[in-house]
Amino acid sequence: MAKVNSALRVGFAIYRGNPRCGGQGVYTRHLTRELVNLGVNVEVFSGPPYPHLDEGVKFTAVPSLDLYRSPDPFRLPKLSEFKDRYDFLEYMIMLTAGFPEPRVFSMRLRKMLQARVGDFDLIHDNQSLGTGLLGIKKDGFPLIATIHHPITVDRELDLMHATSFRRRISLKRWYGFLDMQRKVAPRIDRIITVSNSSKKDVSAQLGVDISRMNVVPVGVDHNVFRPIRGSKKIAGRLMTTASADVPMKGLLPLLEALAKVRTEIDAHLVVIGSLKKESKIPRTLERLALIQHVKFVHNLSDEDIVKLYSECEVAVVPSLYEGFSLPAIEAMACGVPVLTTTGGALPEVVGENGKSALLVPPNDPSALAHGIVTLLKSQKLRQDLGKQGRERVLSRYTWQVTAQGTLDQYIQLLDERDKSN
Repeated sequence: MAKVNSALRVGFAIYRGNPRCGGQGVYTRHLTRELVNLGVNVEVFSGPPYPHLDEGVKFTAVPSLDLYRSPDPFRLPKLSEFKDRYDFLEYMIMLTAGFPEPRVFSMRLRKMLQARVGDFDLIHDNQSLGTGLLGIKKDGFPLIATIHHPITVDRELDLMHATSFRRRISLKRWYGFLDMQRKVAPRIDRIITVSNSSKKDVSAQLGVDISRMNVVPVGVDHNVFRPIRGSKKIAGRLMTTASADVPMKGLLPLLEALAKVRTEIDAHLVVIGSLKKESKIPRTLERLALIQHVKFVHNLSDEDIVKLYSECEVAVVPSLYEGFSLPAIEAMACGVPVLTTTGGALPEVVGENGKSALLVPPNDPSALAHGIVTLLKSQKLRQDLGKQGRERVLSRYTWQVTAQGTLDQYIQLLDERDKSN
């Protein structure tokens, strides 16, 4: 049997660990902390921006040219910054309008690990799915990967919303790394995914044998994301976490819905997210007469977000598709009633319509507007959904549960490897 009585040694790989943008940095921080609490030795390898990690989790930086850093994305590096062939490859892929980070990170990681054979019992990749992973496997490391959802979904939705031929060509180049991921994913020893919906989509779109995938849901820090006693709700306050310029997150239909709601109720929206310089959202706000009724906030701490949840009457997750949804379970953990869509795994995550959340079809502003009005007009419904939502999170979606499920997958992978040797 695999090592159970002595601590497992895990190298955890994430190509970018931004703790505030997207869920991968959040996943990395909380999962690794709880794995350490279970006695696992974890060392995180990350490209920039680097993750926030808790005490007990080791960290090794995997430096890159960081070509997409704020405030100068797509920057021109100085010649002195080029140290090796990986730097040149990273830059050349960017010049072709591609996204180089997953590929080049995995190649740099392999080079690092070649000097550390014997230091780890397995390597856990957090959805880089880069070609370097196949080299890491060849070098003798057991390999497991988390695939939150197939990025093919993002690609198709982005292409669907592209407004010009030039934009479509640019998007196809950007998503060129998907061809790599389709080749790598089926060859990884074991796959963790976060929902049954994602499991089916990963199998269908990335060609992974469904028998080698196992569902371990994402968690939430329920001691941080919690109801705040005595907090006062702000009448008509809605809240969402949505990347403003990512069609999949559904901000545009939510804005259309808000305009409809405001013909009946004085509602306003707080968006956790930021706008890009070239964003079309400001024009949409002007067209819908919402400039004074929508506020964007970013770079918030968890406590800041919890305070915002404590003030809002309804949290909306308008995504067209989700492989899971951290914003949904964070809101539910705070006891806030959630209105969401039936896109992807969302029904699986939030539970039965009308019991622990309200669900409407994706990309349907009228349905979103009706759901918002229904919730704003019924305090009892808001209270019931908020109570049931928190109970659902406590029973299913804590990071302790996620870590134990992940550890179980590690042990099963190593047991399989022992039996085959």
